[in-house]
Amino acid sequence: MISILKATESDYKLIMDIGAVAVEEAHRESCSTEDMQTFLRNNYNEVAIKAELNDSNNLYHIIYYQNKAIGFSKIILNYSNPNIEQKNVTKLDRIYILKEYFDLKLGYTLLQFNIELAKENNQCGIWLFTWVDNKRAVDFYIKTGFTIIGNHKFKVTETHYNAHYQMLLVLSS
Repeated sequence: MISILKATESDYKLIMDIGAVAVEEAHRESCSTEDMQTFLRNNYNEVAIKAELNDSNNLYHIIYYQNKAIGFSKIILNYSNPNIEQKNVTKLDRIYILKEYFDLKLGYTLLQFNIELAKENNQCGIWLFTWVDNKRAVDFYIKTGFTIIGNHKFKVTETHYNAHYQMLLVLSS
């Protein structure tokens, strides 16, 4: 009923399609429609997604529910950050679930999968950025053990930035 599979270049269209919907749903209130469309056009196109999928540093996974792709994640192992003392930390760069599947707690399932993957790769923690006004996401991360450790200006377009929290989950061995 639920499966999580490593994404390959041939999955680029699934990631583009899910991303175009889920990113817009999660961030539509953060900027103008024009800025959101520019961001999606620049970051969720065939060339951009294929390049990310072909970068061996990026680990993309797709979560399936009843054989339908309903979300994805992207992590980068050993991605240090000046705000974090530990060196073996993973960046959770993206995690999105289509809104109609939120009640099934599949975001939690996908996050736990990535936490286990980080532990298997001897990572000391996972860090991320999340939009400060996405209360649902901030609460989700806090509930799963993340703490806010800083702030970040996330570039949406050349002229628009959003305030983001930087959050960290320290992993126990």
